[in-house]
Amino acid sequence: MAEILAGWLLWPAGIFVSATVSVFLAAVTANWLAMLIYEQRHLLAVGLQWDRASAANLLTGCLGGVGSAALVLAVPLMAGAAHMQREPNSQAGIGSFFFVAILLLIGSSGEEILFRGYGFQILLRALGEGTTILAVGVLFGAMHAANPHATWLGLLNTAGFGVVFGYAFLRSHDIWLPIGLHFGWNFTLPLLGVNVSGLTMNLTGFTMRWSAGTLWSGGEYGPEASILTSAVLLVLFAYLWKAPIRRQPSALLDPPAGDVTCAPGQSFSRLS
Repeated sequence: MAEILAGWLLWPAGIFVSATVSVFLAAVTANWLAMLIYEQRHLLAVGLQWDRASAANLLTGCLGGVGSAALVLAVPLMAGAAHMQREPNSQAGIGSFFFVAILLLIGSSGEEILFRGYGFQILLRALGEGTTILAVGVLFGAMHAANPHATWLGLLNTAGFGVVFGYAFLRSHDIWLPIGLHFGWNFTLPLLGVNVSGLTMNLTGFTMRWSAGTLWSGGEYGPEASILTSAVLLVLFAYLWKAPIRRQPSALLDPPAGDVTCAPGQSFSRLS
């Protein structure tokens, strides 16, 4: 479905917009149909219900994503292994800034609905938490293999993000927390002038220039292909482990459960 939608959108919108919007529309449509046909429930029951707890989880996710991306880039900047440089011919402006930011939000939302939506939750119920989160995380990483300049370390780290996002859903039982993490990370990298999964997005007119090797910078794929990201993934996991995340009632996993605050460290218990 995503390929068909991308083909329809490619001519009028361009490849970046078409790829982003097509994944979002395909994910929403597939989850809407699955919930309607198999559960006789609204799409929002897949973990997209909106309330104060959802807003708090989205904010917690954004803070984690922004903070982890900033940490990856702050270390080499402070160590003198990289510096910021203004691009003289940059076309960046306020209009393009908001346009790209909105596309990044749409893209992050689409991927999280696709990978943490109905299918993921049914697998959680059938296969258990560890198996499902690891398998879907690997699939999430493999999906990026066709991205420009992809490397084995970049794909491994991307799979690691898939595992972290899966754990985030497990803690919150909504998709807003992983959406916030995903968007916060994807937005901060181009904000500081580096590539995101091999894609260049000119948000501010600044580029981060590296004097360190590709093992540290990630090369053309971006910092997601660096060992700095490998280390920060552990920090991000610890953040999610300790954060006071609001756990939502889940129509697919725990219908009787109410909205409670997870105790720090709660994770990977068996689903009833």
